Amino acid sequence: MGTETSVGEMSDSELAESALMPEGYRVPASRWVHPSTRMRALLDSEAYLFGPGVYDPMGAQLVMYYGFKTVYFSGYSFAIGHVGSTDMDLYANVEIADGARRTVSALRKFQLTMAVGDPEKGIPPKHLEIPPVIVDMDGGYGNIFNVQRTTEMYVNAGVAAAHIEDQVLPKRCGHIGGKALVAADEMVGKLRMVRAVADDLGNSDFVIIARTDGLSAMDAPESLRGQELAVDRALRYLDTGIPDLVWCEFPTSDREPVVSFASEIQKRFPDARFAFNWSSSFKWYNDPDPITFAQLGELGFKFIFITLGGQHASSYGLSELLQEMSQKQQHGYIDLQRKEWAEGADLPTRSHHYFSGVPYHHLVGTMMGAARLGQQFVEHVSDEKVV
Repeated sequence: MGTETSVGEMSDSELAESALMPEGYRVPASRWVHPSTRMRALLDSEAYLFGPGVYDPMGAQLVMYYGFKTVYFSGYSFAIGHVGSTDMDLYANVEIADGARRTVSALRKFQLTMAVGDPEKGIPPKHLEIPPVIVDMDGGYGNIFNVQRTTEMYVNAGVAAAHIEDQVLPKRCGHIGGKALVAADEMVGKLRMVRAVADDLGNSDFVIIARTDGLSAMDAPESLRGQELAVDRALRYLDTGIPDLVWCEFPTSDREPVVSFASEIQKRFPDARFAFNWSSSFKWYNDPDPITFAQLGELGFKFIFITLGGQHASSYGLSELLQEMSQKQQHGYIDLQRKEWAEGADLPTRSHHYFSGVPYHHLVGTMMGAARLGQQFVEHVSDEKVV
């Protein structure tokens, strides 16, 4: 690669060789910068970060392929995708931590596979940055020692950030009725534990997001209710100096409570940063003036995400395919392939071999001398016949 670059390409100084790739192939040097450190730099440099909500490695890889700068690993999506149930603390910390670990690992592998492209089919390398992964920690799955164990698993998995909320356990989705809050002091203890564990493990950059459900909780130790309680809770958490961002879960897409919440917090903490759930629970298409990501960024909402965006998109696509196949049998799938392979479409998954990294495995197999993993074992057939 020359010194001049086109849009989307990286300069030579931004690329480096890896022991996991054949000679001549390179990956972004940011591969060796911790995700938490990268996320902090992005929070400082970007107007806002948007993280599409996913629940598995494949979804995260697609987020990475299309250039998003963060990935949000959604708890509700994970509940649906992993155990086929709702978001009411029905999975354990070890389950979601393992899902996050596999996702971070998959993104690192995906960077390698995309960096070789497919030499046999003339697909050039793509040098993709690994987006930091932010993971739902719910209410910590127990007391502070459950929080300790969960944080240790997240940090060791290479997760960049996590959010923890102030609900009574078992918690529930912020848009399901019947939420109750723990005492503020208990939540502060959990925040202190997250920070202590991350620091003890050598990751002082680990990003902590404190969430409050005070705006719509039906029960709380305090007599306050609604916006006043949410602001009070957020201020008490920020007073500790621990959270990097605070998140208030709003019950609707209404703009005024969002603006008011940020304004009240910034009276005491002018530089406060917020997270915002541009929630899948809201029918945004019915909102005549939906608040935009850019507008949120101007208000101080530096991390924005759509919790179940990936789940809704995946379910929509699969539902359409199944309906088509139920009516047209094999031709329902043939129609899908025509859309995937339409000229100009940029769908890396249309070739599952390319997306999963078969060319990379052949190249590295040859490099490492592995049995039956070289290009010489590839059956050469027409591209018109196979993917």
